[in-house]
Amino acid sequence: MTGLLNQFRTVPRAVLGRGDDEETRRPLPVSGMLAAVGTLGVGLAVLTTLTLIGWMAAPRGPFGEGLPGVFRTACQLWLAAHHAGFAIPGGRVGLLPIGLMILPGALLYRAGLWMARDADLRLRMPARLPKGTPRDVENARRRAQLVLIAQAGISLAAPYALLAGVIALVSGNEIMQPFLGEALVSHLLLAFITGSVATARTIGPWRSMLRLLPERPRSLVAGTAVAISLMLLAGTLLVLGAVVVNFARIQQLSEVLSPGLVGGVLLLLLEVLYFFNAVIWGLAYISGPGFAVGAGTLVAPTGVKLSAVPMLPLLGALPPSGTAPPWVMGVIAVPFAAGAVAGVVTARVAPTPSIEAAPLWGFVCGITTGLVAGTLAALSGGPLGGAGLAAVGPSPWEVTLSVTLEVGVAAGISAGIANWWLISRRPATAPEPVRRAGAVIAKAAGRVRPARGAHLPGHWLDATEAETQPIPVIRDDWADEHAAAAAETFDDMSARRGTATPRKPAPNPPPKRKDIVDETDDRGGHVIYVDPYAWDRD
Repeated sequence: MTGLLNQFRTVPRAVLGRGDDEETRRPLPVSGMLAAVGTLGVGLAVLTTLTLIGWMAAPRGPFGEGLPGVFRTACQLWLAAHHAGFAIPGGRVGLLPIGLMILPGALLYRAGLWMARDADLRLRMPARLPKGTPRDVENARRRAQLVLIAQAGISLAAPYALLAGVIALVSGNEIMQPFLGEALVSHLLLAFITGSVATARTIGPWRSMLRLLPERPRSLVAGTAVAISLMLLAGTLLVLGAVVVNFARIQQLSEVLSPGLVGGVLLLLLEVLYFFNAVIWGLAYISGPGFAVGAGTLVAPTGVKLSAVPMLPLLGALPPSGTAPPWVMGVIAVPFAAGAVAGVVTARVAPTPSIEAAPLWGFVCGITTGLVAGTLAALSGGPLGGAGLAAVGPSPWEVTLSVTLEVGVAAGISAGIANWWLISRRPATAPEPVRRAGAVIAKAAGRVRPARGAHLPGHWLDATEAETQPIPVIRDDWADEHAAAAAETFDDMSARRGTATPRKPAPNPPPKRKDIVDETDDRGGHVIYVDPYAWDRD
């Protein structure tokens, strides 16, 4: 009985603790569950503290009544940080700040690092890989690493999403009801992506993370990242320029709201969080479709049409209604320039010997860039209630189509030119693995020395000679029938003319040795001649 109790006592220690043995490690699902609980606890603590400060500054404000209301509001902010929408009377709220996703993203990344180290994922790599060529071994190692990364991401995302469902159930009130499906999906995706990236980071440095992918997907990822980064940079500069130009109007809207000290700080924090949405709206602006700030509105390079907009000071940077100046259309050249750079990067990462295939891969890079841009457009916009604010932000499918065509065409042309340049200018040298193998073989061959007195054969057969019959051996004591026949012919001619010259007697041949038997002598009645070069005349 005592031994049974000791076993029950040591089970939690073996699962939730380290134990005395250094090789003892927690199972991966247990580490993922602990990381998910810690992330939710820290995140809710931070948001509850901020909500409590706002409630103390405005007890009758929108932060709830009493501490239960404060905690419920903090839970709603946590769901909004994962981009989970809410249902309100007469509509829904989907325009959520993307900047708020930084908090759970950073916490999940740190939790993923802790989970990978706590479970000792490096020790879980297969020690034995299948035998084969170096490429087969490399592919097997890459597949094992990707499977391990996916397992780690699921181990963190599954309990994280389940806990988020509980938070969504307890955070609803009579005004706002969170969508349970959106909460589960958003938490699952964010936790899986950040957990996978954190696990990949523990396997190797940042530069080696892309090497987990094959060569062609790696080139598409690099080209897409370059194109999106350039377009986001252009959108950031556009938004900052609009804020500087219309700063007086933004300040006027802030004075109209008169939020006070604490309210002003919270309003400034809200504008900073929505600044990332504005950057994506700038990306949609420079790609052509633009964005809407309500039903029947449009802000695009071709013109601006506005109506009543929400009282958010950041929206004071919008241009006035009317036709845009002609020089504004120049911003559409930014996606083409980004596509040209992305095409060059795609060709440099994975050049192809087929000149016709390089432009196609460049256009595929444009397709992936359009899909990423459309996803960002969907995240940056959404409804803000009903009626006139049911459509706010860019249209995802319009942004996807425009970016795909603009970036894809430019990337296809630049990828074709860059690939042709690399193939024509690159010296015909063997790849690095082949050169290393050749150096190793040459070094090993240089250590081999022939034994003393060993003679190498004097004749080496080539490929064609090896397929024919062996070259016959011409012995010195064999009589040349052609030479004898020619000599008799010339002797007869000389005898007829009377100018015959006496022939010198042939020297006596050396006596044959009877103790040696010549097994190659086949002159029993005829002589067989073998032409070793008959294959050349055939």
